[in-house]
Amino acid sequence: MPTNQALAKAEEAGLDLVEISPNAKPPVCKIMDYGKFKYQKEKKEQKQKKKQKKVEVKGVRISLRISKNDLGFKAKQADKFLGEGNKVRVELIMRGRENAHRDLARQKLKEFMEIVEHKVIVEQEPKKERLGLAMIIAEDKSEAKVEDKKQE
Repeated sequence: MPTNQALAKAEEAGLDLVEISPNAKPPVCKIMDYGKFKYQKEKKEQKQKKKQKKVEVKGVRISLRISKNDLGFKAKQADKFLGEGNKVRVELIMRGRENAHRDLARQKLKEFMEIVEHKVIVEQEPKKERLGLAMIIAEDKSEAKVEDKKQE
């Protein structure tokens, strides 16, 4: 119906004419109390915000001279963090002359990633930080979905 007719009907009912979807052809409007509509919309947004899961970045620190057992322990920690849906920041600390051996550091990071049980993707490539190298890894969701379908 024409806009002026809709406004007249809304005024008769003592309510407001609220535009619901302006992009539709023709635009969709409803006759309702605007204050109530606004309140319900805010409540809906709050519910959605509450349901959102915030992804944290947890940290794991290793060094070039770390033993196999300790590396395995740190990998289990990273697995636990990945299982909870968080990202993991792997920091490889290098001291003194170790800074000259970046190739060994990258090798140690690759070894760490092979030990981690979850399928991971590198979100941030290893880069030089103040204390050594750091990278961020996250669980590869595409691999997890493929495995879930195979189990069904």
